[in-house]
Amino acid sequence: MIHLKTFNKKQLEEFVSSGDFKKYDFLPITAHRAYSHINNPKANDDQTLLILAFDDDNLAGYIGCFPDHFIIDGKVFNYAWLSTLYVSCNFRGKRIAQSLLQKAFEEYHENLALTEFTKEAEGLYNKMGTFEYIQPKVGKRYYFRTDLATIIPSKKPKTKGLQPIFRWGDFILNSCISVRNAFIRKPGFKFEILDSIDHESADFVSAFHSNRNAEELNWAIENPWVLESKSKEEKYLFSSFAESFNYYWIKIYDHKNTLETCALLFVRDGHLKISYLFSTSDSEQFITFLSYFIVKNKLNDLTSYQTEFNKKAESMNIFPSIHQRNMERRYMLHKQFIKNLPQDFDPHFQDGDGDCVMT
Repeated sequence: MIHLKTFNKKQLEEFVSSGDFKKYDFLPITAHRAYSHINNPKANDDQTLLILAFDDDNLAGYIGCFPDHFIIDGKVFNYAWLSTLYVSCNFRGKRIAQSLLQKAFEEYHENLALTEFTKEAEGLYNKMGTFEYIQPKVGKRYYFRTDLATIIPSKKPKTKGLQPIFRWGDFILNSCISVRNAFIRKPGFKFEILDSIDHESADFVSAFHSNRNAEELNWAIENPWVLESKSKEEKYLFSSFAESFNYYWIKIYDHKNTLETCALLFVRDGHLKISYLFSTSDSEQFITFLSYFIVKNKLNDLTSYQTEFNKKAESMNIFPSIHQRNMERRYMLHKQFIKNLPQDFDPHFQDGDGDCVMT
């Protein structure tokens, strides 16, 4: 017999602090991710954050809800992102995923959004017929160093024995790239790299239309879903640990020492994302700084859906990319959610919106 159990902030805290979340064959959430959900400033006390599905007393699957809201005509419009959906292979064929989704629809009055979904999950959402695509974000992935030792064996497992040769190839190629990048020096203009958002930045950000303010961005920085560790949590199938994981708050000043750009950078295992970008300039100085930051930290790549940034970066010779490819981030909203929003509503999603800033 399938039955569902929901958890709001208080219930989730009790579930995790008691240790009960660890007693199943697989983890429905990690402790640090749970406390991040609990501290989410956009989540209220009554909203559901996690739904578990049981077959009798056996945990069969779960779905995670990440509350968010828009401010529309001065009023709060609540909705949630679906951030995890998993059903154990031991319980497939019992329509558990559909039951979890239906419960999430009820909890959020069908105001649900999705992005960064797997192909398997996307197939399920399309099959249900309850979601609709909205305008995707078109972006770029820029590569700065070679990583043959990782990329080739991941695509062709039979070549894993050749990793020492691939590493040697990476060493030679990246040495040549380092020589080319040797002219990229520390910028001469004023900039700051902080580990949280200060008052000056908060005032600056408040002048922009954004789905997240300084308080909410600091929450993301202080409550990560991913912790640094060389080990992995085998019982949890979503992001939980990485060898390196850091946020950087960047401030760029013009020649009059007036703040002109703020950005939240997110680096995970050598992969860079610009989660949020706020600028009153054409981003030339920010790109100059970013080129220095990329070379100094030996970053492998950058994924960016910041359209104006991408155009400017590609026009500047200092930007150290060796290759690029087109990317697309798709979004799906529940059809009723779309109807509940004003006609032609533009969500103005930045790269970090949804749970993208967390993973």
